[in-house]
Amino acid sequence: MDWNAATQWWVVAGVLVAVELATGTFYLLMLALGAAAAALAAHAGLSRTTQIVAAAVIGGGATAVWHFRRARSPRSAAPEVNPDVQIDLGSSVRVDAWQPDGSARVHYRGASWSVRCAGEGTPQPGGHVIVAVRANHLSVALAPRP
Repeated sequence: MDWNAATQWWVVAGVLVAVELATGTFYLLMLALGAAAAALAAHAGLSRTTQIVAAAVIGGGATAVWHFRRARSPRSAAPEVNPDVQIDLGSSVRVDAWQPDGSARVHYRGASWSVRCAGEGTPQPGGHVIVAVRANHLSVALAPRP
């Protein structure tokens, strides 16, 4: 079986897409774009050198553009304080008494939870709001007064 240059480039693009699907490395899709550009150059009858340059310029350029675009985009919040991940953020709990070490136990969602105060100073009993969920304990802040 004799494959022409365009077919070889399309196979390279397909392999890059398949590896990206297996690994989740989005940059491989940018390199696949470069291989597709080289395949189109081969279909146009351009030389092997021009095909390689097209693959390098398009694939490398797309990778660089994606990298710089991603670097400038805002980062999402850490999972323990991200409301898209933690549905409990903003929920109210009542702390009856604090231990000397700054911890407490509260009843929340049908279970007993360990609580730590997220604010400065001496924690006070009363209504609190969940501001983070760290491992198996809640971080709370004093609820604002109405």
